[in-house]
Amino acid sequence: MSRTATATRIPLTRAAGAAAGALVLLLGAAGPVAAGGPVGGGGGGGGVVLRWQDCRGVTQTGFECAVANVPLDHARPGDRTIELAVIRHRAAAPEKRAGTLFFNPGGPGGPGTVGLPELYDKFPDDLRDRYDIVSWDPRGVGESTAVRCFGTAEEATDWQADLPPFPVGERAQQAYIAAYADLAERCEQSDPQLLRHVSTADTARDLDLLRAAVGEEQLHYWGVSYGTLLGATYANLFPERAGRLVLDGNVDPSAWVDERVAAAPARTADGARATSGAGASAALNTFLRLGSHLGSADTLAQFLDHCGRAPVTGCVFSAGSPAATRDKYDTLMARLARRPAGDPTYARAVSEVRGGLYTVHPGWAGVADLLQTLWSGRPLIPLSDPAGPTRYPGFEQSLAVLCAESPNPRSPRLYPELEERAVAQAGALARWWVWANEPCAAWPARAAAPYTGPWDGATAHPVLVVNTTHDPSTPYAAGVSMAGQLRDARLLTVDGYGHTALDNPSACVGRYAVRYFLTGALPPENARCAQDLPPFVERIPGTPPGPDPEVTPESATAGAPAGLLPPAGAGDAALPYGRRPLDVVAGLLLPEDRRTAP
Repeated sequence: MSRTATATRIPLTRAAGAAAGALVLLLGAAGPVAAGGPVGGGGGGGGVVLRWQDCRGVTQTGFECAVANVPLDHARPGDRTIELAVIRHRAAAPEKRAGTLFFNPGGPGGPGTVGLPELYDKFPDDLRDRYDIVSWDPRGVGESTAVRCFGTAEEATDWQADLPPFPVGERAQQAYIAAYADLAERCEQSDPQLLRHVSTADTARDLDLLRAAVGEEQLHYWGVSYGTLLGATYANLFPERAGRLVLDGNVDPSAWVDERVAAAPARTADGARATSGAGASAALNTFLRLGSHLGSADTLAQFLDHCGRAPVTGCVFSAGSPAATRDKYDTLMARLARRPAGDPTYARAVSEVRGGLYTVHPGWAGVADLLQTLWSGRPLIPLSDPAGPTRYPGFEQSLAVLCAESPNPRSPRLYPELEERAVAQAGALARWWVWANEPCAAWPARAAAPYTGPWDGATAHPVLVVNTTHDPSTPYAAGVSMAGQLRDARLLTVDGYGHTALDNPSACVGRYAVRYFLTGALPPENARCAQDLPPFVERIPGTPPGPDPEVTPESATAGAPAGLLPPAGAGDAALPYGRRPLDVVAGLLLPEDRRTAP
């Protein structure tokens, strides 16, 4: 999904706020669309022509940009058209070029013109050498024809300035509900026609036009977080043109589109088995159906255990043992929850912890710093930028996709009850996942032509599904479900933490991905990979990488030197702490300057 104020990527957008930065999307109220749709043929690009030129943005050096004109309504291609902002980086070794690889950075509401430059260096070297990597701002988002419910970036930022990540207390709940009802009215007045045509299915049809425009007969694609839902939608709308697709950090498509589907069981923050409330699932909001609250609780438990086993020099919030660290965390959160009504510190702390779990390095160290800052009684740095925003924040753009597609309770009165139920299952982080969907209660639009399944189309090539075992946004059960719903898909399990393998690097995953894109070869059944760096381990700069072991399904430690990680079944307690040289795919680690202070 996107990033929060602690520079973390969540299954959705980069905008600040409770509902912004949510996660994924697909359905609304209309029925399913026939596979293939009315446009998107195999060669002509539907008239789409891309005229590339050097991008102008400071962060886009080395990239080329273009604008694509596509139909607003793909069922009426002769009517209104809209613009898509497209970006690419040419293959670094053009003499070995293998084609074009499309990338979606998640969302909904994640702009590719921002996400691709941010994440380009995290792709394996062989993919950057051999492929032009292309992304775009999906319709309704960023620099494309966008949903904009405010006249200026400053006006949008001022509207959101006093809103907490989620409301605490009845008075705050009433203010929060009223604010997002006001936003819905503003958006309805802005461009009601556009609001009905920003669905995932619309974007999948755009993607097929872009595929044809670059001259590819089949789509090669890497989608993360919400991008997995987009990839699954494309694979079933255009199965004969679905080439090699990597879906990384998966949204369960059935749970996204069907209000009757409940999340799979997961572990709660205290390690107990949790259920998602099956039997009353029709009343659940999107993120509870997806099990995001359970994934966050599970990953938080892993964070506290690893922090507690690390020395204070490795994790500043450590209390000397996992149990003591969990007690310290519980004491801190209870203390913050007792603050006076209207104090945003508790909601901010919950939101920042939730977001910080997405990227292990440096996100988990940032969470530890934040918690220790709060434990010591020091104030948090204000989130607002006194210099003003540099670009339109776009927090309503993720809502435009999510609320128009995915079923959510329409009565605001139900959300406090959902919050109580979710907190009982998964702890305080569940509050964010409940209230992030409340803006959908008043949202004025429904998608005109969403895709709601089925998901088992006979694709030209099997899809590669990748998921970490402890994902705080799209839990491992969702990856299992995605692989089970897609026909002939292969699941690659990453024994590790955080949201997506691209943002939490594994040389093992990188090798499998390169082999898959270049040859079509899938990992063996039941293959598993380890991440390059365990939590709270720092790689020594300048040390040579370890050996490059042959990847086998039996090895859960592929990608790390022999002897560094414990054998399978040894348990997390054996993980080493300190500074270690590790085998890391070049370019996949976050630069140190990406870490932000709490």
